[in-house]
Amino acid sequence: MSATYPRISKQLDDPETAREEGRRKIDWARQHMPILETLREEFEESSPFDEQRIGMAMHVEAKTAALVETLAAGGAEIAITGCNPLSTHDDVSAALDAQPNITSYAKHDISDQEYYDAIETVIAIEPTITVDDGGDLVFRIHDKHPDLIENIIGGCEETTTGVHRLRSMDADGALEYPVFAVNDTPMKRLFDNVHGTGESSLANIAMTTNLSFAGKTVVVAGYGDCGRGIAKKAAGQNAHVIVCEVDPRRALEAHMEGYEVMSMREAAPKGDVFITVTGNKDVITREDFEQMHDGVLLANAGHFDVEVNLDELSDLATNVSTVRDGVREYELQDGRRLNVLAEGRLVNLAGPLSLGHPVEVMDQSFGVQAVCVRELVGAHSTGLPDRLLSTIRNRIGQADGPRVVADRGYKAGVNEVPDALDREVASIKLDAEGITIDELTDEQDEYTNSWQHGT
Repeated sequence: MSATYPRISKQLDDPETAREEGRRKIDWARQHMPILETLREEFEESSPFDEQRIGMAMHVEAKTAALVETLAAGGAEIAITGCNPLSTHDDVSAALDAQPNITSYAKHDISDQEYYDAIETVIAIEPTITVDDGGDLVFRIHDKHPDLIENIIGGCEETTTGVHRLRSMDADGALEYPVFAVNDTPMKRLFDNVHGTGESSLANIAMTTNLSFAGKTVVVAGYGDCGRGIAKKAAGQNAHVIVCEVDPRRALEAHMEGYEVMSMREAAPKGDVFITVTGNKDVITREDFEQMHDGVLLANAGHFDVEVNLDELSDLATNVSTVRDGVREYELQDGRRLNVLAEGRLVNLAGPLSLGHPVEVMDQSFGVQAVCVRELVGAHSTGLPDRLLSTIRNRIGQADGPRVVADRGYKAGVNEVPDALDREVASIKLDAEGITIDELTDEQDEYTNSWQHGT
């Protein structure tokens, strides 16, 4: 395949200055990412990814760059682009592109055509592993380049929306290589989804608007892990929180945790700030806009820019203007003004001041990504280097050799991340924090794993 989209260094007027600034951002992030630093040191010593080509579509900013450089330190050739037209930091992308075995095509504020051209150019390296956020890279390979699939040993999917899409693809028998559902691991969803999404979404709404949450009514659409985090953090800033849900159990959970629960139609006239976190389309539509009061904020913390129906809002508007960087005001015929943040895209990544999730939580998520890539290589090949195997054995307590490395393959479709890998990442984090925990004795371990002990 031939590459057609230019790398970021060819698109910037002053790539050298951009590289320096990007390097500064990456180095700061790495100081606060002990999991990736530990894995990077191990990968540098053992080179587990020699001869691997990793294609990536991610939010290209400093924390993602730390993951990319960790994988590259293990010997991989990497091509990366963005997974959202507005979430790339060009300076970070340029700093990555300066590395000898990394090529970055990610650029901020590109058209849909450029977005897919960049993905095509990543695919042109004929990846043996994919690392994705949202699933577009995986879908493009299956749709346009099925001939490459036989040489792909597996992939990793970062986010809730991507895993949902891949599970649908798997259910239809259309996913033809194994992909780890990284989003579903405890080390990802309990920290990244809950705390990361909650903190970063509210922080970026506040920075973009310079408005407070205290005393306002915040409507959270979707009460999964991400929605739960947003609701909790908003309540912690003295907002009144309303939750909208379609799942009866999640709705009941929100009710039992003290939030007001109602339909979006009921919430529309009550909310001051609306935050969608569903991964679905048409969560807020014309009928809702017609009931909202003047000055509301509309933000999306899902994945794609379809949760707030901007086409219908545009149809209702008599005037559309940018009233603040990252804030587009839609004035309706009766004079009410509804304000859309970050063009309806991910508010915590696509806004003008957005930096994404806090560094510490992304260290955990990207640590899971890194060990999953290591696992795919180990399970597919004759094994990982002995020194690395010994390190893993000691860390996860498998004296006879890690059961999850190099002794089984993975079937095409969505695969759960082996629990030992998730626990390994947690152990690295605890060690870095200087935290010690208890261990089960042999007797306790036998007791808890036996069905033969009665009362």
